[in-house]
Formats: sequence, C-alpha cells, structure tokens
Amino acid sequence: MLTDRDIARWRLRSQHLAAPLDGAEHVVRSLLAVQAENPSQSAWAVATRTRDPRQADLAGLLASERVLRTHVLRPTWHYVHADDALWLLELTRDRVLPIIDQQLVPLGDRLTVVADAVLEALAEAPGRTRAELADALAERGHELTGMQLMLLAGHLELHALICSGAPRDGEHTYALFADRVTAPRRMERDEALAELAFRYFTAHGPATDRDLAYWATLTLTDVRRGLAAAAGRLESFDHGDRTYWHAPGGAAASTSPEGHLLQVLDEMYRGYQDSRWVLDADELLSRGRETAIGMALVDGQVVAGMKRTLTTRAVTFEIRMLRHLSPEEKNAIQDAAARCGRFLEREPRLTWQEPSSVDQG
Repeated sequence: MLTDRDIARWRLRSQHLAAPLDGAEHVVRSLLAVQAENPSQSAWAVATRTRDPRQADLAGLLASERVLRTHVLRPTWHYVHADDALWLLELTRDRVLPIIDQQLVPLGDRLTVVADAVLEALAEAPGRTRAELADALAERGHELTGMQLMLLAGHLELHALICSGAPRDGEHTYALFADRVTAPRRMERDEALAELAFRYFTAHGPATDRDLAYWATLTLTDVRRGLAAAAGRLESFDHGDRTYWHAPGGAAASTSPEGHLLQVLDEMYRGYQDSRWVLDADELLSRGRETAIGMALVDGQVVAGMKRTLTTRAVTFEIRMLRHLSPEEKNAIQDAAARCGRFLEREPRLTWQEPSSVDQG
C-alpha cells in the first residue's frame, strides 16, 4: 500500500533529483518545461538535476538556441527545448493568451501597430534587451510602460513570433522565434495531447489528470483525451480518492541524494496542484497561504523553509525548521547546500532557525 511519502520519493526519481542526468539539455527535454520566472533560481532547478552541475551548461544551451526561455504553458517564463517549443505553444496557448491580452486592453488599436514595431526592431537587430527594445519602440513613437512591454513580449512569445535571444552578460534578450527555431516540430492536436500526457506523467509521475490540467492550463477534457491516447504506454494506481499515472515500473528504492534546497517555483512543488501536498505528509505547511520562500526537502518531504542570499563570495541558506531535525537530516541539508555552493562558485553557509520561532501560518 503506497503512502504520500512513497509517492513523493517516487517523484524525486521521476524528476531526476534522485536520478540526475548527464546535462541540462537532457533535463529540460525530459521535464518538457521548467518554470523560469527567476533566471538565477531556475538555473539551479535545472542544474541540481544533473550529475555535474555547471553554470555554463544551461547558459551555453540558451546561447546556442537549443533551449529557449519563453512564455509557454502558463502566463510566465519556462525553459523549453527548441524541438518542443512550437507544438507545446500551439497546444496550450489558447487558454493562456486571454490572461495576458486582458491586461493589454488599454493599448486598444495600438496593439497591432506596436507589435509590428517590436518585430521590425528585432528583425533589424536581434538580441535586444528589454530596455533596448523599449528604446527602439520609443524611437518609432511608441512609449510603453515596463509592464506593458513585458506583457506585449509575452503576447508575442505565445504567438511564437518572438522568444529569448542569446543572453548578454547574464541579461535576458529577445529575438525572432523563426530565427532561433529554424526547424520547428509540429503536431496535430490529438497527437500533441498524447505526447504531452506521456511525457508529463513520465517525468512528473505519479501524478493526476488534474495536476496536468493545472500545469498545462488545459481543460480536463483535453487532458483525459490525451491520457486515453497515451494510456497504453503508462501505468496507474489508485491512492485515496485519486488515480495516479506514471511511467511503467514501480517506485524507486533509492532517493540519493537525500537532501534538496529548492525554490517554490521548482517542479517538485509547482509541477502539481491537485496532489502537491504529498511532499508534506506531516502537514507542516499552511494550506491556505503559499509560502514566499524556498523549501528544504529531506527524503521527499518538506522539513524547513529556506531563504537564499548571495554575496560576492558566499551563498547563505537561512533554514527555518518546521520541526526539530535529526543530525542525519541536517547533514542531508548541509550536503545540498554544498552542492549548490559549488554550482554558484561561492562558499556555502547555513543558519538554523528553530521551529518554535517560525511562523508556520
């Protein structure tokens, strides 16, 4: 009989936290998309799933057009492999676009004209930062607020007209989608739904159909249609009042490495909604208010909140314990901090805040 803890451990392996891959490209392709709202934090979300975490790994993929950072799945940025970008956009954007377009209503009839100006500016000089793009629009007589430009860029990304360019000095840039993805992969809708279901449940399973509906901003009808087409390549089991789908095979026995320091945008948290709380079997976290800081996981379970602070020489992890931790659990967290420190090329430091002084509301 599986428990919530068993499912959470299983996900560690499905998501490659306990079974790291050879490089960032394999991670992004396997997970299909990785939320990338915060580039620094999301770079670690990818790197921690590799055997040899290096900053240059993902950075090189973003520069070489193999991986994009663009709006897809939900109204925020994700890393997505160039091979998967177009079919995933075409499949999921219809229910995402209205969220962004509603906020662009104040532009009125100017929307088309300003959008064309963005495409013209990027055709002339690709790889512009947002500030440079704003200057180019101003030169053409279009003054936008920072928020309007961000929303307009998201609108154009969802239409597969623009996407990320090569980062410059660590800063995000924009380029024409057609210039960055020269051989896009396309699928008919039914084929795409099946592909999505198979790959999501392979890399995120065990998970439920409602988890996928949330993750991809799709209707349950569409998700179940794709699941029906992919069911022959997946397995399932019932737990509580839910059906969980996963790749063929059973739960993994090993969860090495055992400790992980992750942000709430990480796929272990953000990759689910319906069954998210299997990672908190002891109900240490509030269900009514989402935490604004990161998480310390040991053996697939949240045991502490985590706040990361970078300086030029060190990375400090403030560990806000949700319960008293054993020496072995603290060692697992220290090991996770050391891995992240090596990746960031900074000395890892930890501070520990006892549970009695932590606000768990």
